[in-house]
Amino acid sequence: MRIFDAHCDLLYQLWRRPEISEWNDLNLHVTIEKLFQFGAKVQCFAIFIPVDVTNKLEAAFAQASIFYDRIINGFEKIIHIRTKQDLLALRDDEIGAILTLEGCDPIGHDLSLLSIFHQLGVRSAGLTWNFANLLADGALETRNAGLSFYGRHVVGKLNHYHMWTDVSHLSERSFWDVIQLAHHPIASHSNSYALCPHPRNLKDDQIKAIVAKNGLIGITFVPQFTSSRSRASMKHLLNHLDYVSGLAGENAVGFGSDFDGIDETIEGLEGYEQYPYLLNTLSKHYSESQVEKFMYKNFADSIPF
Repeated sequence: MRIFDAHCDLLYQLWRRPEISEWNDLNLHVTIEKLFQFGAKVQCFAIFIPVDVTNKLEAAFAQASIFYDRIINGFEKIIHIRTKQDLLALRDDEIGAILTLEGCDPIGHDLSLLSIFHQLGVRSAGLTWNFANLLADGALETRNAGLSFYGRHVVGKLNHYHMWTDVSHLSERSFWDVIQLAHHPIASHSNSYALCPHPRNLKDDQIKAIVAKNGLIGITFVPQFTSSRSRASMKHLLNHLDYVSGLAGENAVGFGSDFDGIDETIEGLEGYEQYPYLLNTLSKHYSESQVEKFMYKNFADSIPF
């Protein structure tokens, strides 16, 4: 069974600690060795810049360089996915890598920088990361403002490039502004607010709105988004999958682990090596075709670029 994971932060970890090995470092949730060993077919690699970094553009370019130098050029069988055709051309022994941007802070006031990131291969972008920037308010901003005029222009540019617009970190009002404008919205790593009332999760009407725009929801492995009452377990994660797929349908749900962007993990999902365990668990509850959709096909089929 092939795996499409819509979000991980390996690039951030390699940027933060250049001395660690992307191949097999024991402290990483995702390593290249694990991707090859445990069924990866497409992995999305996020450029993530912490809020306390002063020169965000420099840091973003540094992570893009890591993507090329240590992931794409470092391994012959990892193929950079820029178009749907690139994905369809993958051989059985190859893994596709998609570069994404987790927050548009690095582009600042300069919309032309988005063009540069697109030329570098970025194919999905979130407007902000939890807090406010020039484009929008994030999920943790209590004022809950929506998109700025500039933010609307950025969404228009994402539409022009046929990129995914990622709503996972937006405030609720910003979410609804994006839903009105975006041609290809996704939530790369969010769970159900009804089951776990965290600001980063999606309410029922938001889930339905994403589906109405032919978007995707990536169920995520972040413990705090999975269970608010006890340690998150595989059962809690399956509850989110059941609930979201019940609202969205079996064609609109996949997975976005957020591996290496989290300090704690769900019990039984401590790293990429546990994906086969998730697959086996899903197989006990869903048909083979449904499992294939959740694990790979839904995100793969929805690629707009």
